[in-house]
Amino acid sequence: MMEIRNTEAELQRFRLRALVMSVVVLIAFGLVVARLLVLQVQRHEELAERAENNRTAVVPIVPNRGQILDRNGVVLATNYSAYTLEITPSRAGNLEETIDGLAEILEITPRDRRKFKRLVDDSRSFDSLPIRTRLTDEEVARFSAQRYRFPGVDIKARLFRTYPMQETASHVIGYIGRINQREKEALDDSDDAANYRGTDVIGKLGVEQSYERDLHGQTGWEEMETSAGGHAVRKLGSRPATPGDTLVLSLDIKLQRMVEELYGDRRGALVAIDPRSGEVLAMVSRPTFDLNLFVDGIDQESWTALNESINRPLLNRALRGTYPPGSTYKPFMAIAALESGKRRADTTIMDNGSWTFGGHTFRSGHPNGPTNLRRSIIKSSNVYYYMLANDMGVDMIHDYMKPLGFGQLTGIDVRGEARGVLPSTEWKRNTYKRPEQKKWYAGETISLGIGQGYNNFTILQLAHAMSTLAAKGVKHQPHLAVGRIDAVTQQFSAINKDPGTSMGYKPENVEAVRSAVVAVTVEGTSRGIFAGAPYVSAGKTGTAQAVGVRQNEKYNAARLSEFQRDHSLYIAYAPADNPTIAVAAIVENAGFGAAAAAPLARRVFDYWLLGRYPSVEDIAAMRKGLASVPVGTPRRVSEIKLDAEVVGLPGLPRYEPPESSGPIPAGRPASLPPPSAAELED
Repeated sequence: MMEIRNTEAELQRFRLRALVMSVVVLIAFGLVVARLLVLQVQRHEELAERAENNRTAVVPIVPNRGQILDRNGVVLATNYSAYTLEITPSRAGNLEETIDGLAEILEITPRDRRKFKRLVDDSRSFDSLPIRTRLTDEEVARFSAQRYRFPGVDIKARLFRTYPMQETASHVIGYIGRINQREKEALDDSDDAANYRGTDVIGKLGVEQSYERDLHGQTGWEEMETSAGGHAVRKLGSRPATPGDTLVLSLDIKLQRMVEELYGDRRGALVAIDPRSGEVLAMVSRPTFDLNLFVDGIDQESWTALNESINRPLLNRALRGTYPPGSTYKPFMAIAALESGKRRADTTIMDNGSWTFGGHTFRSGHPNGPTNLRRSIIKSSNVYYYMLANDMGVDMIHDYMKPLGFGQLTGIDVRGEARGVLPSTEWKRNTYKRPEQKKWYAGETISLGIGQGYNNFTILQLAHAMSTLAAKGVKHQPHLAVGRIDAVTQQFSAINKDPGTSMGYKPENVEAVRSAVVAVTVEGTSRGIFAGAPYVSAGKTGTAQAVGVRQNEKYNAARLSEFQRDHSLYIAYAPADNPTIAVAAIVENAGFGAAAAAPLARRVFDYWLLGRYPSVEDIAAMRKGLASVPVGTPRRVSEIKLDAEVVGLPGLPRYEPPESSGPIPAGRPASLPPPSAAELED
């Protein structure tokens, strides 16, 4: 039976299908046109730039890092060029096989492997990472002959930082190191992101860190036309990199090295400041470390030795170490007493060798009889300052000591400064948790007067305060950088010029205290140290407890372990009538202030004022704590040569210690015994 087709129905279905297909085709063409509009009109500039980038590559030119000089042009940090063997992990395939293959051609130590693995973990896979540095010409030639075997491996010429003085002033100068992930994220979020393209290292410590912007310079660039394979075809344009500025410090590196030699293996710190400007002439922290260990990334063995040493060589004791000031606090308590009206210069108390408050007896060591302000400093009377602290109270002491910089950041131009502790009732409430701990007890005030109790300050703060006293109450902010030498013009420009701030002290009050600290070196606790000096200085000895001693016990160093013995402190300035240098020094666990710290100040003053450098015998005796006055025949400072380059540039300020006229007299024979404990006790 034949099927009768419905032609009209089939035609209707055909028309519907044709319409649907037409709509689909129209939509498809519409999408194509819309996409073309987006690509050709809306995103034209973006895509044109991307296409240009595919054809060209912008290569950053890393600038030479600026040098660091001391005040006389001695180079403390500089750069040199050397070849490095580098691997780009994303292009090198199996890293272990690649490194094993390289080890057949060049020496690659286990230390090199460990350091490279650490770099890989901390970096991106497309970064070029060094596995060997400082290749010799022979090693470069050997690798070049086998270069085809190692995709992703290449030899590059890089600049390396070097520190010619090695351990000298390491805490001050600081070092550079590879930029870590945290630092990279901080740079990416800063305005300096573009300037650090291609840069692998950044300042990590000291002035290398604090003056990073000045030392880094401006990154340049080269625009290269590249082939489809990514190979450079021709240079389209460039902008040269601008080297970092040269930074000039106030340090006298020869003085710095001398003091470090005098410390030897002893622990401690010394800061010397020019009271007329706040320039830091020396900032010593012992023990120290070799900065060059960190240039390529320190190996694990060296890091463990430094980090786990009981002597803590990585601690900047001058900037971050905090100590009770002991009797060196007394001249500043005396200023507070006069300015507050709690004492007059002629007010006299009876010092019987101890003082009792609230049923508790505070020791003084030895009786001094009738004692006024001058005698209290010369003889270092504890009783005088026990009574004064009680009369002033903790908050008044705090309010008068704070402007002198105690327990405050001095604002020195290196990071990491410790604040220390200048106690007050508010400080105790905020520091402790339990209610009974938050309360301030009157008995806690007494020991503050002699620089003990909660008092804890840095050696920099002590030097800063002594510098203010030397300048008759004018305070200058301590600083290390004195100027920059422009990398382009080679012109010197001064920085950190501080006119000083007057503390507003009455001249007669300042003079009363200044007269007393001068007398300390003539008739007081440091008179033996400055015997025979052709200048007059001012000073104050101090002994700070490392551990407490019961009132009914006598301090006996021989019965204590080394790290429990008292610290030796000394603060001083010279010359007394017109000071050009102020010093604060501590020798940890070395006993009385005049025994170890004061002799250091004597050598610093002899250097600065007389141009004398200690004899070999004197340095050996000082290292053992056996010298008071200098022994042997001092050398002239000009005779001491440093194994470092000296830069001579117009406009660079220079200071050379004065030359002694005629032969330098010999010091006390080294065979003489050191002063007795009774002579040195403060």
